[in-house]
Amino acid sequence: MSTSPSASNAFLDQTVSLMSSVAGYMRVPAIVSTGVAVLLTALLYFKQKALIYPSHVPANSRTDVPRPSQYGFKDYEELIIPTKDGEKLSAFYIRGPRGGKNSKVTVLFWHGNAGNCGHRLGLVRMLIAAAGCNVFMVEYRGYGLSTGQPDESGLNIDAQTAIDYLRDRAETRDHKIVVYGQSLGGAVGIRLVAKNQGKGDIAGLILENTFLSMRKLIPSIMPPAKYLSFLCHQVWPSDTLIPSIKVPTLFLSGLQDEIVPPIHMKRLYDLSKAPIKVWKPLPGGDHNSSVLEEGYFEAIAEFINRIVADSEKQ
Repeated sequence: MSTSPSASNAFLDQTVSLMSSVAGYMRVPAIVSTGVAVLLTALLYFKQKALIYPSHVPANSRTDVPRPSQYGFKDYEELIIPTKDGEKLSAFYIRGPRGGKNSKVTVLFWHGNAGNCGHRLGLVRMLIAAAGCNVFMVEYRGYGLSTGQPDESGLNIDAQTAIDYLRDRAETRDHKIVVYGQSLGGAVGIRLVAKNQGKGDIAGLILENTFLSMRKLIPSIMPPAKYLSFLCHQVWPSDTLIPSIKVPTLFLSGLQDEIVPPIHMKRLYDLSKAPIKVWKPLPGGDHNSSVLEEGYFEAIAEFINRIVADSEKQ
């Protein structure tokens, strides 16, 4: 669930392979199959954080973080932001063209569940070129150079820390904020917007290849564990939160997504009650390559331009 293609897919393939092997053994005599069921249950319950948050994938992701200067950025800051529970989050604030029509728009960017922020800098360069906005990339706890260990409650604290930082910072306190999340980052973004939209500074939400909930995703990525999905304590209930979101929302869906079935994104779109909701299918896009599809960045730029124009009329 990230844009770290080969390593992330390999990790998930290994997981699915393991689960499929376990499923085969479930046809053996009762005493043995009971033992396998116990093993599968323990794996899902006790090891799910390692499966859901592979922050060490690809290798050296915790130490080797590309910097904005390596991608030609000149106007940026590298930041360390403290959380209320004592963690320190690594972040990049990257400015777009000063004085442009979207120079007072900051995209709060949440990446997928492997790699680090530095691995997405190429994407951000394309985003800024297309939309002319600023981008704030905050690294989850336990990823990249951020301290701590990732889990659902912790990542929600990280997200709140990030938006509070933008609201308190002199440069950005009057900016329009667009929350943008890929896969797991979409779940983070949905929760953040649902909680914070009342202040009026969140202009929009962009979701790419996001799932309904972790429990509803398990049957797709771990078929043998489908009857044990209730054991998943990392819930991420996006399907129950998205109907409450009242800001314009863009749905970017790779129709060849092999990890999050595209029906998840379509269902989120159907559940959305946003005043403006835009469905952008990416016919050849899989989970990690949707950003390479024709029209991806144009759709984002058009969406940002539209919601900014609409907000200025109000």
